[in-house]
Amino acid sequence: MNISRAGKLTTLLAATALLATACGSGGSGDASSPDASKPVKIGISQYVTHPSLDAVVKGFKEGMADAGYSGDKVKYDLQNPQADASTNTAIMGQFANDNLDLVLAVATPTAQAAAQAITDIPVLFSAVTDPVAAKLVASNEAPGGNVTGTSDKNPVKEQLELLKKIDPEAKTVGIVYSSGEVNSASQVEWAKEAAGELGLEIKEATISASSEVQQAASSLDVDAFYVPTDNAVVSALEGLLQTAQSKKIPVIAADGDSVKRGATATYGINYEKLGKQTADMAVKILKDGDKPADMPVETLTDVDLYVNTAAAKKVGVEIPQDLIDQAAEVYKK
Repeated sequence: MNISRAGKLTTLLAATALLATACGSGGSGDASSPDASKPVKIGISQYVTHPSLDAVVKGFKEGMADAGYSGDKVKYDLQNPQADASTNTAIMGQFANDNLDLVLAVATPTAQAAAQAITDIPVLFSAVTDPVAAKLVASNEAPGGNVTGTSDKNPVKEQLELLKKIDPEAKTVGIVYSSGEVNSASQVEWAKEAAGELGLEIKEATISASSEVQQAASSLDVDAFYVPTDNAVVSALEGLLQTAQSKKIPVIAADGDSVKRGATATYGINYEKLGKQTADMAVKILKDGDKPADMPVETLTDVDLYVNTAAAKKVGVEIPQDLIDQAAEVYKK
């Protein structure tokens, strides 16, 4: 059959358009970018309920809203396994099948479950103390995979120095931590290193569940407690605080929210700010096409001093006035 010259031209143009479409949907990486006409779908799971992790999620959502991801522009799937390992794994398995644009994993065990289950979409973590030890990234400078995020690495040495300022006679420090949280093991090692320089001795008690916190604290004969950013311990902090009050010893926490709840003092990070910083990373991925593999793990560069004068009075210590004057927050109940 003969085809007219115009028909040939039409056929050629159609074929060219088809080829261009095929090339545009290839493996360039642009195809994985969210469709601007549809809401961005983000799965969020925080390992357990406690104020610091709640603040991360709050800060993340506020940061996303500031960048224009609010209302019908974003859809969140919020999950919380409440520190149950099997539920934690199941949530991430579901996220892997839900055609999400990004996953936010809050706390180390959640991030580890996400890294194992999700390999084809970006995963951001937050409130992870030691991402390398948790095997989430190849290095903090070059993560190398689909996972990166923000670390809540705390200034352990400065926190123990704070104890010496509040209670110069303290010689032994008790740490209760979860044997299942690699971030806590890292902090204990950092505390031991710092303690050697400060003339302190660290005594440890491990737990496997938050219900064991008070009993573990009671088993330690120490002059003070140090509470790391351990999810199981922080979620049951009140039991440790009751023990500290009965022993009349101060409690140095690793985060400001724990001081608000009744710990004596800390130099700590602001977890809401950490969440907002994580949102900034999410925006770079969603809007600018940045790849987690090339995005260094970020930390907050500034820490704040938090003191609780009422808590100090309950355990029989007095916080020096110069520390009170320097504090970003002074809690009196």
